[in-house]
Amino acid sequence: MRAEDIIIKPILTEKGYDGIPVKKYTFKVAKSANKTEIKIAIEQLFGVQVKSVNTCNVRGKWKRMGRNEGMTASYKKAIVQLKEDSKPIEFFASLS
Repeated sequence: MRAEDIIIKPILTEKGYDGIPVKKYTFKVAKSANKTEIKIAIEQLFGVQVKSVNTCNVRGKWKRMGRNEGMTASYKKAIVQLKEDSKPIEFFASLS
């Protein structure tokens, strides 16, 4: 898999914003990707050094829109911790 196929998009939440000053970033990733693949993809895309990767599978939630009800899509989330001497990711630098 290519790095662009593994990292789908960043997740921007309140809890995610709290990690930016300590170089901890959250991404939505491909369900089939493992921690090693995620680490390599982040290092290739952003040119940083990754210390650790934590992953979790997020289940979809029940939602209603009028009479229609269904589930939102489930996805895999990765929390990436960079090394102390690594540069921060530029995309998140403007958000903190």
